[in-house]
Amino acid sequence: MEPVVVIPERKTGRRVLTVLLAIFLGLLVGVGSFALFLHEATRGAWDRVATALSGRALSIDVSQPTVVDKIQRLQRLESVTYTMDKVVEGERTSDILPDFLVGDKLLLSVHGQAIAGVDLGQLKSSDVTVNGKSVRVRLPAAEIFVSALDSGKTRVFSRSTGLFVAADPDLESEVRAKAEQELRNSALSAGILDTAHKNAASTLTTLLLNLGFEQVEVE
Repeated sequence: MEPVVVIPERKTGRRVLTVLLAIFLGLLVGVGSFALFLHEATRGAWDRVATALSGRALSIDVSQPTVVDKIQRLQRLESVTYTMDKVVEGERTSDILPDFLVGDKLLLSVHGQAIAGVDLGQLKSSDVTVNGKSVRVRLPAAEIFVSALDSGKTRVFSRSTGLFVAADPDLESEVRAKAEQELRNSALSAGILDTAHKNAASTLTTLLLNLGFEQVEVE
């Protein structure tokens, strides 16, 4: 008689368990990778591939009140800062006597900033038009929010007073007021409002694209 070979059941059971565990781990890794792909594939061609594989549909709340609310939450959107450093002059003179006798002259070294942007709290429902995945927004006019001198960096550069007069205590405050007006005028001349509008439009375009819109027009 030929010898009979008996396979121990314990070894066979271990092999089956190992195979099942490997299959389970493979499925787990595959499902995790697929889920990660669906989560990250949200734009362009990869989004279309993910949509086809998962059967998911892009869901956007395109109701006008919702879009208007999300924009208005940005409130005063400060989008550009203009900085000015210059010397501003102020003086008291006489039409009769020379300055070295009655004159009062002050040079002020000033540093200031003008901050401009768009107050999106003023946005009205009629300023937003939604059509499917397209949106059109008409922004409120850009404005200067702040125009002020930096007291810590603004100082009297020089002061000269005539022999017959005392220094006018109001002259410095008048020169400061003049400097603040020059700061505002310089910022306007440099096109701060146009820049503020463009920067605000760029920020808002990014926001709306992130909400899921494919075509965004900001005026």
